[in-house]
Amino acid sequence: MYWSRFHIPTLKEAPADAEVVSHNLMTRAGMIRKLAAGIYTYMPYGWRSINKVANIVRQEMDRIGSNEMVMPTVQPGDLWIESGRWRAYGKELLRFKDRHDRDCCLGPTHEEVVTDVVRGEVRSYRQLPVSLYQIQTKFRDEIRPRFGLMRGREFIMKDAYTFDKDDDGADKSYWDMFHAYEKCFQRSALRFKSVSADSGSIGGSFSHEFMVLADTGEDVVAACKSCNFASNIERAEVKPSGKVADGKNAKPVEEVSTPGAHTVEELTSMMNIPATDLLKTILFVVDGKKVAVLVRGDREVNEVKLKNHFSSVIDLDIMPAEMVEQVTGAPVGFAGPIGLKVDLILADFEAQEKDCWITGGNKADVHLRNVNLERDVPGVIFKDMREITLGDVCPQCGGEIELPRGIEVGHVFKLGTKYSEAMNAKFLDENGKEQFFIMGCYGIGVTRVVAACIEQNHDEKGIIFPPPIAPFEVLIVNLDAESKEAQAECVKLHDLLTAQGLDVLVDDRVERPGVKFNDADLIGVPMQIFVGAKELASGKVEGKDRRSGERVSLSLDKFAADFKAWQTKVYNGWNM
Repeated sequence: MYWSRFHIPTLKEAPADAEVVSHNLMTRAGMIRKLAAGIYTYMPYGWRSINKVANIVRQEMDRIGSNEMVMPTVQPGDLWIESGRWRAYGKELLRFKDRHDRDCCLGPTHEEVVTDVVRGEVRSYRQLPVSLYQIQTKFRDEIRPRFGLMRGREFIMKDAYTFDKDDDGADKSYWDMFHAYEKCFQRSALRFKSVSADSGSIGGSFSHEFMVLADTGEDVVAACKSCNFASNIERAEVKPSGKVADGKNAKPVEEVSTPGAHTVEELTSMMNIPATDLLKTILFVVDGKKVAVLVRGDREVNEVKLKNHFSSVIDLDIMPAEMVEQVTGAPVGFAGPIGLKVDLILADFEAQEKDCWITGGNKADVHLRNVNLERDVPGVIFKDMREITLGDVCPQCGGEIELPRGIEVGHVFKLGTKYSEAMNAKFLDENGKEQFFIMGCYGIGVTRVVAACIEQNHDEKGIIFPPPIAPFEVLIVNLDAESKEAQAECVKLHDLLTAQGLDVLVDDRVERPGVKFNDADLIGVPMQIFVGAKELASGKVEGKDRRSGERVSLSLDKFAADFKAWQTKVYNGWNM
């Protein structure tokens, strides 16, 4: 391929709305163009990389016997009502009515559709297992799309679904898919971790996320330095310390005047105490129930753990101010557990560690000292209700926890019978009895993988693509575009390397060398070859490894052998 025939509209300046590296560089490298908030056109250069990722995914899905299909983007609302997700999924589900006034939506995922397909086709256990996948455009109406392809509204995803007759089969399908995902990301030369995760709106009994490790990642991973434990921070269990106060040091509750101390910072400053002496009372409304959660003053409530306390949750929100005043008798900032008019009080395990706490007093400008939960708050339930932090221990081995950042690029779920029961999807077992399918679902954000790769692999000059998902593996830069000799040599090298199965781009533009050098680094092709009059006069061309910056001299007389040795070294740098 020749640059003069291939549309790569590079830009010198980043777009004004680019908040992250991948958005900046993908726009500047001519990979994407914004159409509307969270909606992008995939330009030719970007589309090549997206297809490279999709083909790796396709090969690994085919390898484990999953069958490719394509399901409709527009889905009937009746299926989502049947599954119970029409309301539960939230505003990210773009709902609309067709000309016949029928409810429809743009598919953010396809559990309902694929369940409808299989319940209409599979009648017997002899037809199981079934594994189906597609690589298709999805739409989720994010409230604040941002970060380019990292959190867009429209994106390309590989979603797969498995149907088994029993739990043993479903577990095998799950781990087959799990290991296929590992292969996908290994083949893409990405640094990643698989982590235990929350199932969220998809539902199901357990799940894992695959995180590409990058300093700019939105998510935080809790990982152990001593064992293989890794978890999404929202799901990571915080083990109780084992320290439980016996009440011997409990003192009578005292009121303390705290005028204007609405926040932890204001209260600790006024009372000259550390935040670790406080218990915050955070009030929620969970499906209409009034719920209080108590955590230490320097901690935050983990809302995922709060949701998981209940069998299912449709709506969970912070309690509005007017309701806070109703249940506490005080303005926001003075809530406490004693005498609270709520349906449920949950306290983090750390609240057991002291006999005396400072809490809100449920009166304006008043806090309480010496609150003992066992004595003063009947019915309180102690649970893990906070996020894991540095200093906590690994829940698996007790080792030291670290918190690297990551970008979610894949997620696997064991669904069980959540959708098959809701949608009455059954088969006949060996005894002729009807059973619900045991299901799994599995997603890879194909476009997000490309963005995450760039977040992980870049420098101040531009993108650094790993060879497997680079739009082109080799860039031949003609430094003397008007020289017939240089032009002929570029064509010769292009044809030679293309015949070896490599994707090769020749920069044959009539531009200054400086422009070409800058664009070469910006677009991130792994191997750069420079052809110019000076090099040709000595019977050589120069190669540059985009990742390491190392330059090598390649003899034209024995180019094939020199290039092969250099290519091996470049690829080894990516652990390929």
